[in-house]
Amino acid sequence: MDMPPDMTDPSSGLFKLRNRGNWIRLRTLVLLRWWAIIGQASALIIADRVYHLDLEMGLCFLVIGVSVASNLVAAFVFAENKRLSEQDTFLVVLFDMLQLGLLLYLTGGMHNPFTILIVGPVTVSASALSGRSTAFLGMMAIVIVTLLMQFYLPLRTEDGFVLRVPDVFRFGSWVAIVIAVLFLGVYSRWIVQEMRAMSDALQATQMALSREQKLTDLGGVVAAAAHELGTPLATIKLTSAELAEELEDHPDLRDDALLIREQADRCRDILRSMGRAGKDDLHLRRTPLTALVEEAAEPHVDRGKHIHFDHAAGGADIMTQPTVLRRPEVIHGLRNLIQNAVDFARANVWVETRWGDDTITLRIMDDGRGYPADMLGRIGDPFIRRRAPATEPRRPEYEGMGLGLFIAKTLLERSGADLTFANGADATGAEPLDAARSGALVEVTWPRKAFEVPDTPALGENQPIRG
Repeated sequence: MDMPPDMTDPSSGLFKLRNRGNWIRLRTLVLLRWWAIIGQASALIIADRVYHLDLEMGLCFLVIGVSVASNLVAAFVFAENKRLSEQDTFLVVLFDMLQLGLLLYLTGGMHNPFTILIVGPVTVSASALSGRSTAFLGMMAIVIVTLLMQFYLPLRTEDGFVLRVPDVFRFGSWVAIVIAVLFLGVYSRWIVQEMRAMSDALQATQMALSREQKLTDLGGVVAAAAHELGTPLATIKLTSAELAEELEDHPDLRDDALLIREQADRCRDILRSMGRAGKDDLHLRRTPLTALVEEAAEPHVDRGKHIHFDHAAGGADIMTQPTVLRRPEVIHGLRNLIQNAVDFARANVWVETRWGDDTITLRIMDDGRGYPADMLGRIGDPFIRRRAPATEPRRPEYEGMGLGLFIAKTLLERSGADLTFANGADATGAEPLDAARSGALVEVTWPRKAFEVPDTPALGENQPIRG
């Protein structure tokens, strides 16, 4: 689906604003480190006073003091609202990991149950940093716990008894930490990427809907202007024509009068082409269903593909067709789906509209190659990136189409519709499909009561168009 770059291209300005650099506050990491410092100090005090362990308390508190000093520097030297770049955040998380590793070395290494905390910085990195930084920190965590298997100061009681964990449990802890680093790192990264992709896609959807609403409003304003300017333009045209007749003996002046008439006609044509909806008349907000569908398809009628419209009622006269609101989100959503069909069709696109007592159904079909089978279950997700098997020819035209279809799906579902994506060759239904309609198929279904509006409402006063 081809969309304007500002809505679909992840490398465009909209998504460059979502770079990971410069969006994490230093204060957030400082507060998290204060909690870590409090926890480390509390654990040391309890180990000394309650369990009477013989620890290198001076060295341990020296290591904690380094974190305290760095926090004080960050709090008093840098601005409170300072945001860290990717590299700055990476260095802060790496410092915390090394500080924790050194503290574990002083307190028993892998015999210390708090070694599991080494997973924390990796999880933070997976949520906030790039994949390269996360991979490096994950490797560092594995290296640290591996070194702690062999190098550490033993845990002793005040009586000199060495606390040791059996080797099998120590090895099990090492394996568990390695698995946790890998699993939690990958899991956190995938979840965060899904959330970012969905957030960006929803933002693009809002932009698309806002643009469609502005275009609709602008069309009304221009059409209203064309209506209001019709009389003065007609007067200018009539006056210039009379002047041209009276100035036949003055060719230069006559040509000027004809030029004025010609430019008046041009102004009329420009205003007429820029907007056809008229004033923001409440009556014009309502339209027959077939007119709405054809309006959505209008920009793609002259793009070299033949669009066939088939409007019919299920067992009823076509004059009983539903009357619906001209909602910008519905028009934009249908226009995206029709555009997708026109883009990938060989020569023909079919738009079928059916309605009955309970439902309204719209089918958009083409004679193209259809959706790849491995994508059918994921169509409608934002930013689809297809990885085709080496034996299957690549179809680059489908790369990156996910956001356009996501926008269409989201906008139409807001109107109460259910969407189904399939290939015409595989589709089954009450009405058999023509053999030529073997390409992509989209079926949009609304509950009639929710989508239809009454035929004869009280119009009320026209509302002014606000810019």
